[in-house]
Amino acid sequence: MKTTHPTLSTTDLTSTRVLAALLERLDRSAAVDALQFQVVVRRLSEALGQMEPGAALDAVLAEFPAASQVYENAHYQHAGLCRSALDPALAAELQARKWIDRARLPT
Repeated sequence: MKTTHPTLSTTDLTSTRVLAALLERLDRSAAVDALQFQVVVRRLSEALGQMEPGAALDAVLAEFPAASQVYENAHYQHAGLCRSALDPALAAELQARKWIDRARLPT
């Protein structure tokens, strides 16, 4: 039996990109309605879940970091933080360690 997978139409890809752009704006906004944020994240997560791995998905995730985080969180059980850049994460951890060590020093 042959298994078929639905492919995303151009309209669906456009909708996914619009949701990803909206999430970026909400993520940067100082005043965000929590319910609106949750709805956008849920709809974007569903849209990303319908996309087949490949160039289109990679392009959306590369262009929209917040969408990349949503995708990564949805697939964490399978791949961990595979889309996160290791160098910035390591640099942030090392910087945090420095500040923690400084805070522990007696004044």
